Amino acid sequence: MATSSSSSKLSLFFLFSFLFASTLARNSPSPTTKILDVLASLKQAQHILSFDPQISNGFSKSQPLFVNSSSSSGSGFSIPLHSRGSLRKTHHVDYKNLVRSRLDRDSARVNTLTTEVLLAVNGVRKTELKPVVTELEPEALSTPVISGTSQGSGEYFTRVGVGNPAKQFYMVLDTGSDVNWIQCEPCTDCYQQSDPIFDPSASSTYSPVTCESRQCSLLRQSACRGGKCLYQVSYGDGSYTVGDFVTETVSFGNSGDIKGVAMGCGHTNEGLFVAAAGLVGLGGGPLSLTSQIKATSFSYCLVDRDSAGSSTLDFNSGLPADSVVAPLIRSRKVDTFYYVGLTGLSVGGQPVQLPPGFFELEQSGNGGVIVDCGTAITRLQAEAYNALRDAFVKLSPDLPTTGGVALFDTCYDLSSRTSVRVPSVAFHFSGGMSLDLPAKNYLIPVDSSGTYCLAFAPTTSSLSIIGNVQQQGTRVSFDLANNKVGFSPHKC
Repeated sequence: MATSSSSSKLSLFFLFSFLFASTLARNSPSPTTKILDVLASLKQAQHILSFDPQISNGFSKSQPLFVNSSSSSGSGFSIPLHSRGSLRKTHHVDYKNLVRSRLDRDSARVNTLTTEVLLAVNGVRKTELKPVVTELEPEALSTPVISGTSQGSGEYFTRVGVGNPAKQFYMVLDTGSDVNWIQCEPCTDCYQQSDPIFDPSASSTYSPVTCESRQCSLLRQSACRGGKCLYQVSYGDGSYTVGDFVTETVSFGNSGDIKGVAMGCGHTNEGLFVAAAGLVGLGGGPLSLTSQIKATSFSYCLVDRDSAGSSTLDFNSGLPADSVVAPLIRSRKVDTFYYVGLTGLSVGGQPVQLPPGFFELEQSGNGGVIVDCGTAITRLQAEAYNALRDAFVKLSPDLPTTGGVALFDTCYDLSSRTSVRVPSVAFHFSGGMSLDLPAKNYLIPVDSSGTYCLAFAPTTSSLSIIGNVQQQGTRVSFDLANNKVGFSPHKC
């Protein structure tokens, strides 16, 4: 009798457990998903390998270079924005090699960004990091001295006029740095660019900056020769630019010109900026173009890097009405970076479990999340990345897995699919708004045969970075006057 009673209780227990589990399953919300168009993205990947800007109609130097802004104030203006692939034909014949090259450049940039924060947090001045014990002499500027401000690889370019009369140049766009610079004649050592090298002698507004000027004192690496200010910016991958620090006229087509913009006139330049004539710094520091022209806001929309299309870089145009808005946070330690108030992530509509305040910027300068157009792959602190990845894997049991590629550890073989349904991924911001990402912004091809990887990566740094893969197809607006960042999909 005891055995029969125990058996009955056990049966009732299992029945109750089954019914309870079934009730939970019915009441639990189904994971939200996105459709990834595998066929379309693979066609685009294959196309970029054969695309030639010189012969394709996808890009033409004769196209209108400037368009009117939609700003209601009338003071805004727009300039075209192009991916690297639309300016220069890739030398890679295999898409996997092209991706690895991009990821190598991206890693070098991220190392420089995180080093920037590390030095600032620890109160280390870059001038203290010379490899020699002697004072920095003008001659020392002919070679790299330190890993300086964070320019990176230059994946996106814009068209800017320099000098008077103005000459048009393709310039790297960078929200992660401040110093503007251009390659200049005479060139001691210059890399190849699409436009003729800028000749200062042909401009009536070219003017050297004196060593005693405020602009020279704002440089993080400078020297003096003959009373004139010399600048140097060097990078984590060994790239650098060295030359005279000057003021020049910068123009934006029919929108007018701005005189006296401080910029570097580089006579010795090496690195990852091939095709571009120089760099436009859009960071938050006093030497950036945005600060010097006193822009109240700016925005950009990044087309896919494998696309020959273009979009615009807009100044003083305000936030689109449908923007997902987040707080723009400034660091007391690093004024260059644009930090955003990220509170969490979700996968499949379900929150990724992280400690409260995980992404907050600390008073010390540690932590925080920046929005950066020059970094490709979003970097998350290891704990956040692992939680995001594990949630994605758990909700993707039917996707055929394959080995990792470079910095990606979560990859899938989609060679037999034309499209797949994958878990959604979203950013959540303080203030309550969320940005849902298109599937192609977080599951990307790494070869032309159908290998796709989750486009996030872990970092040991306390700094997290929202990269341009996640930003593609979205207008990112920086409202500098009101300390807001807006994300508006489909506004390219």
